[in-house]
Amino acid sequence: MKTLRLVPLFAAVAMNFVITLGNAQEGHPAWAYPMNPPDFKPANDDGSIRRVPDSSAGYTLTQTRDRFAATDWHPEDHLPMPEVVAKGRKPDVFACGWCHRADGSGSPENANLMGLPYAYIVQQLKDFRSGDRKTSIAKRAPTTLMIAGSKTVSDTDIDDAARYFSSLKPRANRRVVETAVVPRTIVDGWVHIDNGTGETEPIGQRILELPERSEDYESRDSRARFIVYAPPGSISRGMKLVQTGAEGRSIPCATCHGPELKGTDTIPPIVGRSPSYLARQIHDIRSGARAGANAAQMKPVVEKLTEGDIVAITAYLASRAP
Repeated sequence: MKTLRLVPLFAAVAMNFVITLGNAQEGHPAWAYPMNPPDFKPANDDGSIRRVPDSSAGYTLTQTRDRFAATDWHPEDHLPMPEVVAKGRKPDVFACGWCHRADGSGSPENANLMGLPYAYIVQQLKDFRSGDRKTSIAKRAPTTLMIAGSKTVSDTDIDDAARYFSSLKPRANRRVVETAVVPRTIVDGWVHIDNGTGETEPIGQRILELPERSEDYESRDSRARFIVYAPPGSISRGMKLVQTGAEGRSIPCATCHGPELKGTDTIPPIVGRSPSYLARQIHDIRSGARAGANAAQMKPVVEKLTEGDIVAITAYLASRAP
């Protein structure tokens, strides 16, 4: 596997340690809020044309980094993108499809928008715009960029984006592997990346979510797939917690998200989604960073969950088909 390793291994390990301590002090798990090291520098563009599997398209690394142009490797996978999804609106509104991918599939650092309810997408964009939806850790660029761009997004842009993403059929793009030992990683682009050394470490009480092929992720391939490493027994324990309402600490997830956990006209599906993303939403709701009508309903549901509950629940949900 190609590695995106940009710093020496010993420095990355030390930085992961510092990040873990910092997030622990803030009350948020480092595994769900991976942070780029302070000295992080993106890889240099050598001008070569990049390729991904099953696509005839080609982009330079610089082109894939243009926030006002969605990198569209597989146009056959989706309907024509509206302007706000394909190009955004300069100078403040980035192309929705740049961050969330052309088909809305997203990646661990942001939301998968495929098939989310129209009304839900509209409400979340308006919550970002009003300031009701924020992030618990202000230094994380993915959410801070979303917040900044939402301040000038128009109602027409919101409607166009919501209609487009809600029309797309969700598909699985991750697999869950229960294991006690995981690859050593670095944080690159706000996600964990295998450092390529072959070294391993205990998983502990966390989830580790990383791209199967780091080069496809770096190229913003909408078909990039992810591996979710979870502690042994997480899926079965998570299923019980979801069904019982965390043994009385919450309520069964089906109460709001439907019998198959695939949502309603106004409530989002929670199966097949990134466990890192789901865990951040739980913590952001508990901390009050994510407010608004939907969050207010969720706060009493999630406030008594333990960190072990969150690991098991999000691992189980990620293992289910969307």
